[in-house]
Amino acid sequence: MKLPGSKGEHRLQKELDTTKKALAFYNKQMLDHLNSTMREFLADQEIVFIATSDAKGECDCSFRTGPPGWVRVINEKTLAYPEYRGNGVFASMGNIMENPHIGMIFVDFYDSTVGLHVNGKARVFKDQKMLKSGLFPDDFQKGVPKRGGLKAEAWVIVEIEEAYIHCSKHIPLLKKMNKEIHWGSEKVAHKGGDKFKAKNSPRPWGKAK
Repeated sequence: MKLPGSKGEHRLQKELDTTKKALAFYNKQMLDHLNSTMREFLADQEIVFIATSDAKGECDCSFRTGPPGWVRVINEKTLAYPEYRGNGVFASMGNIMENPHIGMIFVDFYDSTVGLHVNGKARVFKDQKMLKSGLFPDDFQKGVPKRGGLKAEAWVIVEIEEAYIHCSKHIPLLKKMNKEIHWGSEKVAHKGGDKFKAKNSPRPWGKAK
C-alpha cells in the first residue's frame, strides 16, 4: 500500500535525509480517520483554517470560526461545517465545486496549543438538499447558530483521508478578550472598513459588473 503524502514530499525527504523521521510520523501520528480523541478535540474547537484550490490549482486559504461544536463530526470518516453568506463571494465553496480536495487545520490557541490537520475530499450541499438527502441524522442541525439572523446557506461535507497532529511547540498560547461578535452584520465598521486602503486602487479587471 502506498505511503501517505505526495511524490514531492517523498522526494524532498530523500534529498534532505528525513525519510526515517517522516516514516516515524506516518506510522505513529497519521491516520485515515478521526479516532475518539480527535473527535473529542474537534467538539471543543472554535477556529479552523481552510485551504482549497480551483480546477487550475489556484489556491485560496480562508478562516472560519464558531462556538464549540459548530463543526459536526458525523462519524470517524466524515465531518461537516456550515457556510454562511459572508461577503457573498463563496471562494472556498466555489473551489470545491471545481476541485474537491480540501485541507483543514484546527488550532487550539486557548488551552493545549495543539493543532489537528484534516485533509480529504469535500462536497457542497445546499441547506435544504442536505436535510432531504437522508444521509444525516434528523437532529443534525440542532443547535447550529444563526448569525445575525442568517441561517446556513450550505453545508460542506468532508470525507476524511488524513488526520494528524500539528505539534504545539511553535503555537502561541492566546488569551480571549471581550469582543462583541456582530454575526451577519453589514455595517462597514463591524467588518473592518477599508483597513488596507483597497477601495480606490486600480484593478486589472476594471470594475466588475
